[in-house]
Amino acid sequence: MDLLTTFGLVAVTMMLVCYALEDRSAWYVFAFAVACALGSVYGFLQGAWPFGLVEAIWAGIALRRWRRRLAGEL
Repeated sequence: MDLLTTFGLVAVTMMLVCYALEDRSAWYVFAFAVACALGSVYGFLQGAWPFGLVEAIWAGIALRRWRRRLAGEL
């Protein structure tokens, strides 16, 4: 397994774990957004630009959800 594949595996695993834990804290939503951004970077580096684009959109959606949830918790 090369370094790029390992990076992608870590990003997608982080997405899965953070998504599963989102109900516990708004910070897991933020971590999910970061993981989506990493997945986007992976997609573009791999040459799969549709994947990179969709993951970038998911990162933006997750950041919006994080801001809304954080505002509601304060």
